[in-house]
Amino acid sequence: MKDKITFIGNGNMALSIAQGLKEKYEIEVVGRSLKNLEKFEQELGASIEKNLIDGYDMQGKTIMLCVKPANIESISEKLKGNARVIFSVLAGTPVAKIKKYLKPEAVVRSMPNLAASVGRSMTTLTGDEAFAEEAKELLGAIGSTLWLSSEKELDIATGLAGSGPAYLCLIAEALADGAVKQGMKRADAMEAMRGLFGGFGELIQEIHPALLKDGVMSPGGTTAAGYGALEDGNVRAACIDAIAEAYKKAKELQ
Repeated sequence: MKDKITFIGNGNMALSIAQGLKEKYEIEVVGRSLKNLEKFEQELGASIEKNLIDGYDMQGKTIMLCVKPANIESISEKLKGNARVIFSVLAGTPVAKIKKYLKPEAVVRSMPNLAASVGRSMTTLTGDEAFAEEAKELLGAIGSTLWLSSEKELDIATGLAGSGPAYLCLIAEALADGAVKQGMKRADAMEAMRGLFGGFGELIQEIHPALLKDGVMSPGGTTAAGYGALEDGNVRAACIDAIAEAYKKAKELQ
């Protein structure tokens, strides 16, 4: 018999995580609208247990909390019972706040990213260490996991691994636009860009980025010319600032 995971919230992140878990776990989803829960089930492509949030009893259950951070107080008024453990994907929402409003026995914060939908998320974790291994096994179903020693580190990682796919989308689109500007067909530029990211994603797993860069940059060559343009445009500084601003926003959400 499969273990049961109860999702509170039925948005895109909940669906992405459920896609990774549906073969190993029995999925229960709790939401505000039966129509939306039925849509979730259809998009998941697997049978789920559906329950409305009003009066839902969490007692002793394993919960995947996937609501908007601003809604934690309002949903606490609709729920009852004490969950065994809550795995939260709420950005910038501290363990203490979740315990205050939902009163579970334990909390683990997690920050998956967009690649969860294809089983390649980089999910960072922190919280009650007694549940560290369970958290890594559970969230490992949607990709790689990394347990961090503090909530501060997880809030920083939110700006890197959590928000990072959006930054890389910007870079990917801009590089393809650059090729089109120079005369390449759009479809060809997009295919070349996808191949670039696919191959680079494998290389970066084993080799430091500075070594990869040095290995492809010949003296006076095309890569050196393009790299110089990126430095002139302060791309490095902008990336560093992006992490700082995302971390700042994560703290503001608290």
